[in-house]
Amino acid sequence: MIRTIGIDPGSRYTGYGIVEGDGSLLRHVMNGMVSLSGALPLPERLNIIYQRLSAIIEETHPTCMAIEDVFFAKNVKSALSLGQARGAAILAAVNAGLPVFEYSALQVKQAVAGYGKAGKEQMVKMVQYLFKLSKPLNANAADALAVAICHLNTHASKVRWGACERS
Repeated sequence: MIRTIGIDPGSRYTGYGIVEGDGSLLRHVMNGMVSLSGALPLPERLNIIYQRLSAIIEETHPTCMAIEDVFFAKNVKSALSLGQARGAAILAAVNAGLPVFEYSALQVKQAVAGYGKAGKEQMVKMVQYLFKLSKPLNANAADALAVAICHLNTHASKVRWGACERS
């Protein structure tokens, strides 16, 4: 079993989700969100993201991190803040010795919902359904769980394809 921490980065809301899996079986471990005030200066928010994710990594012992890749936004300032939040999350993983895998929103949506243009609500419902979660799921935490699911399914497929190529 591989334990993955999935990250949906953001400078105000960073979702995280821990999932264990082997390609055929997925198990929800935990999820949550680092929620920050926009009144805090960006460097402080980045430090908090780094510190909280470092603590979660230390507590849950994932074997890797999967993170949503940069997307192109209309607002350049928002895109830069998002990139910096991604950097804080990636730094937490690298400092813990974890390999980091990046997936586009399209890849994540296809892996979880089967449709690359699935909406937020559809993704939340799909993640809740996959893990049979009864409590309402925050959209950021659901996105983070979806990134982890995408990685585990992608990794399992690569292992199977690699095994086929050697035969």
